[in-house]
Amino acid sequence: MTFLKRIAGAALGATLLLGSGPISPPARAYVVMLEEVGSDVVATGSGPINLTGLNFAGASTDQSQIIPDIGAIVTGPTDATSFTRYSGYTGSTKFGSGTEVVANSGSGDIVGILGVEDALELPDHYVSGDSLSSTATWLNKTFATLGVTPGTYVWSWGDEGPNQNFVLIIGANAVLVPEPASTALLGTALAGLLLAGTSRRTRHSA
Repeated sequence: MTFLKRIAGAALGATLLLGSGPISPPARAYVVMLEEVGSDVVATGSGPINLTGLNFAGASTDQSQIIPDIGAIVTGPTDATSFTRYSGYTGSTKFGSGTEVVANSGSGDIVGILGVEDALELPDHYVSGDSLSSTATWLNKTFATLGVTPGTYVWSWGDEGPNQNFVLIIGANAVLVPEPASTALLGTALAGLLLAGTSRRTRHSA
């Protein structure tokens, strides 16, 4: 096998690790599954959230909606519902190009993430570690008409331990969307392989 073939194989392996095949969400996280069901798009969220590492950032009202171009999804009631806002996480600032679309129906707790605004929305008087559950449905919509990009998007805070993650999975075969740091890591790894190959060829030529 030539060196270039070995590099191609290594690159393929790294690409597979970073971005293909179903990816499991972090253990014990709040997870929202966004799926196309018949002619509709349905979001189902469940799990607990550990508030350690987050900062209280006030209160307001919101309703079930999705705004992919600013990394926002809110599930729960479709009427204006009061919530408590927290900040202090890192993660995706968008998961598509779509603009605001209010859900046609929803139920359960109001729970949301607004990537650009660094805002996590939780029910008033939420107790850290309690289980949450909510849904939202957009009638006669598809991923394309909502402008969402299938993939797995993760927001984390604190020590990124149990229940310190908000995960959005778009599509049954979603893959992890790599952060820029992951892409840089891949480039560093490939550069190292190229340097190692160059050194081996130099020694063989001597």
